[in-house]
Amino acid sequence: MKLKRGTGNVFRDLGFGREEAANLKMRAMLMVELEKYIRAQRLTQRQAAERFGVTQPRISDLVRGKIGLFSVDTLIAMLSQAGVTVDIRVKQTAA
Repeated sequence: MKLKRGTGNVFRDLGFGREEAANLKMRAMLMVELEKYIRAQRLTQRQAAERFGVTQPRISDLVRGKIGLFSVDTLIAMLSQAGVTVDIRVKQTAA
C-alpha cells in the first residue's frame, strides 16, 4: 500500500474542490466548538436549543454531525447567542 501525504484538509483529500473543502472544514470546526460548549456546560439538547436560539431538533442535527444542514453564518450566530466569540484567521496558501 502506498501512502500519500494529506493536504491538511480532510475534505480536500476526499476529492472536494478547494472552495467547498474550505467551507466544509470551517463548518466542521464550528460544529465541534458548539458540541464542546454543550458538553462543557452540561446542557441538554433542549437547554442548548434555548441558549443558541434554535429548536431542539436543530441541536440533534448538530450533534449527529449533519454538516449539510448548517451554514457558516448559522453556526456563528449560534455561538454568538451563547456569548462565544469567533475569530477568523486568513492566510495565503500555495496555489
